[in-house]
Amino acid sequence: MSDKTPQDPLDQLPKQFKDLLRSGPFANAFAAGPTPAGAGTGETKTDSDDEAHQVVLEMIRNFNLRPREIRDHLDRFVIQQREAKKVLSVAICDHYNHVRRCLEDPELREQDYAKQNILLLGPTGVGKTYLMRCIARLIGVPFVRADATKFSETGYMGGDVEDLVRDLVKAANGDVELAQYGIIYIDEIDKIAQSANGAGGRDVSGRGVQINLLKLMEETDVALASQTDIAAQMQAMMDLQRGGKTRKRTVNTRHILFIVSGAFDRLATTVKKRVQSASIGFAANPEGDDRPDSDYLQHAQSRDIIDYGMEPEFVGRLPVRVACQSLTADDLQEILTTSEGSILQQYRADFAGYKIDFDISPAAVTEVAKRAQQENTGARGLMTVLEQTFRNFKFELPSTSIRSFKIDADTVGDPDRALRALLAANASDQREVLRAEVQAFAARFHESHGFKLDFAEDAITALIELSLERDKTIRALCEERFHDFHHGLTLLAKDDPAASFAIDAQVVADPEQALSCWVVERFRAAPVAKTTAPEEPTESDEKPS
Repeated sequence: MSDKTPQDPLDQLPKQFKDLLRSGPFANAFAAGPTPAGAGTGETKTDSDDEAHQVVLEMIRNFNLRPREIRDHLDRFVIQQREAKKVLSVAICDHYNHVRRCLEDPELREQDYAKQNILLLGPTGVGKTYLMRCIARLIGVPFVRADATKFSETGYMGGDVEDLVRDLVKAANGDVELAQYGIIYIDEIDKIAQSANGAGGRDVSGRGVQINLLKLMEETDVALASQTDIAAQMQAMMDLQRGGKTRKRTVNTRHILFIVSGAFDRLATTVKKRVQSASIGFAANPEGDDRPDSDYLQHAQSRDIIDYGMEPEFVGRLPVRVACQSLTADDLQEILTTSEGSILQQYRADFAGYKIDFDISPAAVTEVAKRAQQENTGARGLMTVLEQTFRNFKFELPSTSIRSFKIDADTVGDPDRALRALLAANASDQREVLRAEVQAFAARFHESHGFKLDFAEDAITALIELSLERDKTIRALCEERFHDFHHGLTLLAKDDPAASFAIDAQVVADPEQALSCWVVERFRAAPVAKTTAPEEPTESDEKPS
């Protein structure tokens, strides 16, 4: 074993390559010196990382939640979707228990394990992604979320699906062992279905991405260094030259749980036709066409999903399937009033930033929910309606003295009229707010330029009237009219830097003209210095010839 100091591996490269690596985008990756622990995973191990790792392992070893308890947690945030909550709760508990057993008995890691990968179906805005966000707050194992639309088959014109596993390692702070028990959630999975006619050669659209994904979902070893990551490949080469302790450079996906979701909008219509055609006579569905088409997704079979454009092998890797139901107006109303993640709380926080509060009546909540259902975008429709209702209130009220207001059903129906009435009722208070803004501008002007502006009553009145007439703030009006004012005041205050200047309505009407008059008057009033003519030279002063 040599006692020599490790040689810089870049010394073996030509000078131009060394300069490039040390000064370019790879400078951090290929700095000279021994490789720190955790190199090759994109992370440098620290004491805090080790401590966090131990905390996570302790959470897994002490995991004792039951499916009903996870379901109750989800009920606090997501309305309806009882079956989806049940399936996800069972899957999370099963996965945690499996991870705990593998940590306690390493021999179990090599045994076959049939993962309960999950497919979530349902229309947009019913809470598929939100369910996973809420679960992510509970889980202790690494968790990664991504959209299927960002991946391509080759990984050059889009993301590489194996990046999901590498992101899982990053989420585990570089701990490969912990990452191999993580959870990967992929949304918009229906967007990579092949078209029904087999046409369309988009790299990101079909079969290639599905095949790459099913390899991950089954079992494969994923290299920590991507083939398209030049920095990682060069780092690997440097590590080989440096020698040292061998590190695990692959992640096995055998125990990673995959949860995918998608709207599958066209699939609902297909399933509905199949179910209705099979329901004849006494077996006919008494609900008929009263149900939304999306509710028929619960009857989707593997054949339906394959016909939609998904690969049979890919569908086979998703044995657990559950459909989320569309939301009724009553469900949307319940989301606004009882969900801990209600969008109303976000609007309250937005207004609270300006020290404004509002009350919304039950009738207004009902009207919002009814209009949101007509948007046909699920819970996202609530934000659409609330944004239309609150938009002008959020624009106008922060510049007024109004600190509270009420929202009723009429306000939801015609928010502009309600806002005009609110502003008219507080018009007298608004003038006081504008008056205070004039004084605030004078204070900022004095602080920035050292000159004191004394606004007379008629000047304040003139600015207020201009503000109301032109629908501009006092600040904008004053900065527009007095933006170069300090240059002229510098000439006027040359002998008295602490001088103050009276601003009346005439100055507000034409600041440049008023400033010119002040400068002219200043120089007219200045005393003229007396000058003496030079004396004629005498004969005695003349130089001798």
